[in-house]
Amino acid sequence: MKKLFVAGLVIFNALNVIGQSKDAIKFTAKIANRNSDTLVIRGKDNFKQVIPINKKEVFAATFDAPKGFYMFSDGTESSNLFLKPNSEVNLTMNAKEFDETIVYKGKGVNESNFLAQQALKDESFQKDAFSKESGEFTALLDAKLKADTESLEKGDLDPEFKVALKRSIEGFNKYASEEYERAAKANKMVGKASPGFDYENFKGGKTKLSDLKGKYVYIDLWATWCAPCRAEIPYLQKIEEKYHGKNIEFVSISIDKLKDNEKWKKFVTDKHLGGVQLFADKDWESEFVVNYGVTGIPRFILIDPQGNVVKSDAPRPSDPELDKQLSTLLN
Repeated sequence: MKKLFVAGLVIFNALNVIGQSKDAIKFTAKIANRNSDTLVIRGKDNFKQVIPINKKEVFAATFDAPKGFYMFSDGTESSNLFLKPNSEVNLTMNAKEFDETIVYKGKGVNESNFLAQQALKDESFQKDAFSKESGEFTALLDAKLKADTESLEKGDLDPEFKVALKRSIEGFNKYASEEYERAAKANKMVGKASPGFDYENFKGGKTKLSDLKGKYVYIDLWATWCAPCRAEIPYLQKIEEKYHGKNIEFVSISIDKLKDNEKWKKFVTDKHLGGVQLFADKDWESEFVVNYGVTGIPRFILIDPQGNVVKSDAPRPSDPELDKQLSTLLN
């Protein structure tokens, strides 16, 4: 599922483990079209529970964990959940429709189901409301805040969960408003000359955007520490292969910190990354990054052969829409 921005971080960054009970949690997961033979549940204070698949094709484990917010990952995608001592969590899903198919059954799972459904509501809002005019967007955002708050208050949910989720819902409202303004600003760049860059090239020397004039340029802003960025790499490699020899350059610009320059080089080498691999000069504060108003990565930008912006927030490699757009432009 495409995430226009990662609303789940509102929860996870404010993650608060509540209480100290250590009674065991029974967790099972049945996942169709799984991406991995291992699930990993992470939480505050370096909590990590690794759950391998068993001979019955089920992820199963019994473990101790304090009540609070956690995140599970299959190595490709992730989702938030809420665990409580003495609960029995039975997760079912289809990894090809990751967020859309998450269902929790068992004891103590109301909160996790609420989180799963809230993620879908946020996703739907981002897809629909962000294309609206300013006044309509504001009205839709206000209506969403009211509906989400009422749903939370009426739910049969842990009181401390409600307090945390109320903050998260309000945080989403604020962030969505800021993101809308950022997107509106970015859209005004379309058809205009792109800001330039002049960055270190992995193969040596430096590369300017103007060096690539005459070709379409698809730019990936990423970092080695960014899991969603890394998840896009296989898709980007397939796109690069498909359009090899066409009038397009694929440029990846790392915004890792300067101290991690060697880490970046090792990553590029170890993962056999193709295209033009560049390293920005001032990570998030790099002029190119700032000029595009980038607040989250991965971020993709498409520039035409004349150096003008085609898409200031282009589809991700994993989004079929990118292939459609490139096919139209390059064939």
